[in-house]
Amino acid sequence: MRVGVLTGGGDCPGLNAVIRGIVRKGVQEYGYEFTGFRDGWRGPLEGDTVRLDIPAVRGILPRGGTILGSSRTNPLKTDGGARRVKENLAELAVDALVVIGGEDTLGVATTLWEQYGVPCVGVPKTIDNDLSATDYTFGFDTAVNIATEAIDRLHTTAESHMRVLVVEVMGRHAGWIALHSGLAGGANVILIPEQRFDLDQVCAWVESRFRIRYAPIVVVAEGAMPRDGDMVLKDGTLDSFGHVRLSGIGEWLANQIEKRTGKEARTTVLGHVQRGGTPSAFDRWLATRFGLHAIDAVRDGDFGTMVALRGTGIVRVPIGDATARIKTVDPSLYQEAGVFFG
Repeated sequence: MRVGVLTGGGDCPGLNAVIRGIVRKGVQEYGYEFTGFRDGWRGPLEGDTVRLDIPAVRGILPRGGTILGSSRTNPLKTDGGARRVKENLAELAVDALVVIGGEDTLGVATTLWEQYGVPCVGVPKTIDNDLSATDYTFGFDTAVNIATEAIDRLHTTAESHMRVLVVEVMGRHAGWIALHSGLAGGANVILIPEQRFDLDQVCAWVESRFRIRYAPIVVVAEGAMPRDGDMVLKDGTLDSFGHVRLSGIGEWLANQIEKRTGKEARTTVLGHVQRGGTPSAFDRWLATRFGLHAIDAVRDGDFGTMVALRGTGIVRVPIGDATARIKTVDPSLYQEAGVFFG
């Protein structure tokens, strides 16, 4: 059997660990051959491949990014794209496809399996940890650790200059990174997409901190919105899956805080720093296990499924279950953090 592997969407730490787990077990235990597709769905769409064997995956466990490359190519938006993917897989003698990606990448896999019979197994990947059906996605833990370290460092400069520091982190529709890193880093305000914020209340919390001679740290997810405003966009452009480019809420918020309180405010946008670099130990562990279980699903012919973490176990769920809805922060979890605001 020949198995194809692709990584789609935004890169994140742990992708290489998944690839390594798939190939090592697939070759050593099942005798499979592997074909890597370059740059997400562009690879099978254009027949762009790279050799994938045990020598190719040696030493990649601690590496960030993906040796296969990634993109946001959407074959379903290309005329005849789904048919071309199926034809290219047949021409390359690829019997099954392991798709490592987030909501959009896995959504394409679902359509190709259900409507075109392309045998796919999914592996959940998203920095934002917003895929339903799995407790955690790899890459999230690394992003939280990076954001927490940044917040720790910013506390000292904020207090040295007695200024407000606003830290913008990833999180388009879900505030998991903001909530986890904000709590771990001792932020004084945490703003997430699930809860529209009151700007007057944010300013009140800021002023409260200054009254006790402490400079506040405000952590805001990129998709957070004020109660009487809209999402702040970078430039209004859309990617191939129809998503607008975000970034700017941190700068907007800092300007508003400075204008309303008279306190100096500065912004740090972590951006792609959260995606880069070596994965944490937890993400290496989780990504490796996902890879091992994904190739087991291929062996079993259990296509149209995705591997997922439930507690400490790896289970299989329909890919459609993972992409049917976004996993958002429960209001009760956000309320827990409220005791530290202000």
